[in-house]
Amino acid sequence: MKILYVAELVGKAGVYAFKKALPDLKLRYPWDFLIVCANGATGGNGLGRNHAAYLRKLGANVLTLGECCFYKKDLTENIEKMPYVLRPENLNLEAPGFGSRIFKAGGEKIAVTVLLGQSGFSRLHSNSPFSMLPALLERLRQETPYIVIDFHAQASAEKKTLFFAADSRCSAVIGSHTRVQTADETILKGGTAVISDAGRTGSQESVGGCEAASRIQEYITGIPDWTRDTWERPELQGVYIDIGRDGKALSIERIRVEVPPAPSGDSKFE
Repeated sequence: MKILYVAELVGKAGVYAFKKALPDLKLRYPWDFLIVCANGATGGNGLGRNHAAYLRKLGANVLTLGECCFYKKDLTENIEKMPYVLRPENLNLEAPGFGSRIFKAGGEKIAVTVLLGQSGFSRLHSNSPFSMLPALLERLRQETPYIVIDFHAQASAEKKTLFFAADSRCSAVIGSHTRVQTADETILKGGTAVISDAGRTGSQESVGGCEAASRIQEYITGIPDWTRDTWERPELQGVYIDIGRDGKALSIERIRVEVPPAPSGDSKFE
């Protein structure tokens, strides 16, 4: 089973980079299943319903969300009808949507789940990912040996700890949220592929995909401002993972694909 994970799309530039990079990606990294982190696809934070449908149409098998999962009302109101969109599994039972699902891929089954870290998130409260991990993975392993976790967390120590807690119990744990690709991809002793953060898809000459000047102003004034897109140096980032029939990872490779700039003056291009 070959998995392509596209790191967090940030704003219109992220959606554009994903679309433009797909033809080259299909040639270089033939995949059986495509996971796209869309936590910042709409306006740099959250995912709107139209963007979700558009990314699905482009070829994403599943879209993963983190702490911004309920930022867009139109998605929140319809998330129950969109089984290809996953919010964190470790939310309260009353939260709408799905945190894990079994999908079909090339005649096989693959399980994908999202877990949210507990450090640094103030607007969305989650339960401990460590407490629910054993039962969650045991349930998924009854369906398939191919299990991928998107661990959306801020603290690298929390990510590293969960990697070891999940080792040998799943195929891969892919870190997300910080929007900076790390160089620590590896396969642990138990056969689980891990990376602290797969990076981001969108502008690379930016602060997490957002305009640097607006972020500087935020630190000066204390007024939050994450809505200003920037288009400099668009790039797709992510990881490519090959998984054996026993569910253990055979390889993990970081991906960076530069794409041509959007047409001049067309800030709405996607």
